[in-house]
Amino acid sequence: MTSATPTRQFLDFQADRIESVLASHRVPTRVQGGAISPRWIRFHLTTSLGAKIATVRNLSEELALALGASDVRVARDGDVLAIEVPRPDAEPVRLLPFMRSLPGIPPLTACLGLADDGRPLLLRLPSPDVAHVLVAGTTGSGKTELMRSIIFSLAAANRQSKFQVALIDPKRRGFEPLAALPHAIQGVFWDKGEVLALLERMAREMEHRDQTGLSSPHILIAIDEVLDLIAAGGKAVEELLDRIARRGREAGLHLLVGAQKPSSAAIGGMLKANFPVRLVGRVGSAQDALVAAGVGGSGAEKLLGRGDFLAIACGETTRFQAAWVSPRDWGEIQGMFRGGQRLLN
Repeated sequence: MTSATPTRQFLDFQADRIESVLASHRVPTRVQGGAISPRWIRFHLTTSLGAKIATVRNLSEELALALGASDVRVARDGDVLAIEVPRPDAEPVRLLPFMRSLPGIPPLTACLGLADDGRPLLLRLPSPDVAHVLVAGTTGSGKTELMRSIIFSLAAANRQSKFQVALIDPKRRGFEPLAALPHAIQGVFWDKGEVLALLERMAREMEHRDQTGLSSPHILIAIDEVLDLIAAGGKAVEELLDRIARRGREAGLHLLVGAQKPSSAAIGGMLKANFPVRLVGRVGSAQDALVAAGVGGSGAEKLLGRGDFLAIACGETTRFQAAWVSPRDWGEIQGMFRGGQRLLN
């Protein structure tokens, strides 16, 4: 079932309500265009000279009430101001149909979901602008689901000789469905002693590749809840992660790190220097949004949850609906891997 596109009458009504609320607070604006995504509607505003974005942000609750929405998000979209309103008929982006709809997926490229303008959003691991990826978001944001989709999309489109993944899951919940992937290195690691040994092995592999000039197969080291891992493993784990973050890309080693509440004290230095790509879902506060996104005013604390994300890379911010693997799709995936079939034509 596909969600119906909102009617012109509905969009005009919403636009009029936005203009009316802002005008009542002496912020004259005009709604001029926008965009429709699977999860929300974006209205582009032009404001009078001297109008302050902070004033509009402070009216977000009043705007939500006028629009009959649970919340709205006020953000910059290039040179214009945008108000983003949740759609009442939102539906998720299923990963398998999404991947099969693409004309082709480049090597070592993860499928993230649909960008705000309807474009497929992809992430190529070996790109100099990628290297390592942080995925942040509180419970209900879809953080772990997005990480699983990234890992699965890479496994589905690349042979084991080109791509492998090391799965680290201290809470033993998020990555269990991925343990059967033929690309997984010895299942899922959760014991701190075994994780430390794995990271030492990855560091030795990185040094070997540095000396020999090798970079294949590319290895993704995926960690769900990195702060839990650092708390359990201590300085030794933190130093190994820092070494891999600084030197891993050229050797074909990449970190995919998940965190519910990124802490600048715990991983701030490593994040700032070595994670140029941030995928940020709903977080608990504006301060959490600042640490996770690495830029101020992202509005990540206003996201809708359930796969509503921001991609921050190369100085640009893109809102997108993350792809997810439904229970039905998991059954198909597992059957195909067991039967040695290709998941993508």
